[in-house]
Amino acid sequence: MDLDAHLTYCGKVRDVYDFGDNLLLRATNRVSAFDQVIPTIIAGKGKLLNKISLFWFELLKDVCPCHLITGNFDEFPSELKEFAFLRDRSMLVKKAERIDIECIARGYLAGSAWKEYCESQTVWSNPMPKGLKESSKLPEPLFTPTTKEDEYGHHDENIPFEEVERRIGKAAAEKIRDYTLKLYKIASDFALTKGIIIADSKLEFGFYDGQIILIDEAFTPDSSRLWEVKKYEEGKHQDSLDKQYVRDYLELINWDKVSFPPELSKPVVNKTREKYVQVYEKLTGDKMTWDVFDEVGANEL
Repeated sequence: MDLDAHLTYCGKVRDVYDFGDNLLLRATNRVSAFDQVIPTIIAGKGKLLNKISLFWFELLKDVCPCHLITGNFDEFPSELKEFAFLRDRSMLVKKAERIDIECIARGYLAGSAWKEYCESQTVWSNPMPKGLKESSKLPEPLFTPTTKEDEYGHHDENIPFEEVERRIGKAAAEKIRDYTLKLYKIASDFALTKGIIIADSKLEFGFYDGQIILIDEAFTPDSSRLWEVKKYEEGKHQDSLDKQYVRDYLELINWDKVSFPPELSKPVVNKTREKYVQVYEKLTGDKMTWDVFDEVGANEL
């Protein structure tokens, strides 16, 4: 079987293979920041992302239907069994019609939300109380949608809820908003019991068989801002457990975010992987095994 013949889309991190009614999603070891793919890979990252999403899909399956068919390689079709590198980093999913809206739930004041608050005391044009600090918990979680830009170097743009309604209709817009906030609430409450704060997170949805379902990934360090409860301190930039560590490094070395991205240093690669492992182990209670380093071509995955 020629697997590459089924490759239909290469995202910043995931590759998508089309098998008719179903898709195969493979999480690679690539890392992106500021809407560009960094040339340095982080060995094992794809497995961690895949395992964390599978964990959340299972935990949240009664809250919102999702696209997952199976993430168990032993249950994959026989023609895929020859591709051993798919194990633990891939999942078979339903082929949904993607809704091209980034659905972001924010529970804390950080990143672009903090910048907006400093300028206008609003978040996505929603008035906020006076006196909030960087990393403050918001009075209640907010739905802050953006466009979804797939092309490298193209930045997602903030859009009001009215624009979401215009694009997909009032009923669908309300559904993805309500799902986003409900999933965030339940995931956040669970994560707190494991010592992790989900400050904000991006979710994606699609239409399948007449209903809206959760697709792509869920509450991973790639799609969420994650902080340790024991280290959290209001009024400062947090030492995150997510991709923010890579962004902070790129800011530190003054990359202009326009030219070809620089390589990551070995300490940054190791520390990033360490943070992703910490998230996986804290959430699931399992230990991550690093057989990934023994795989043929692991550094290219």
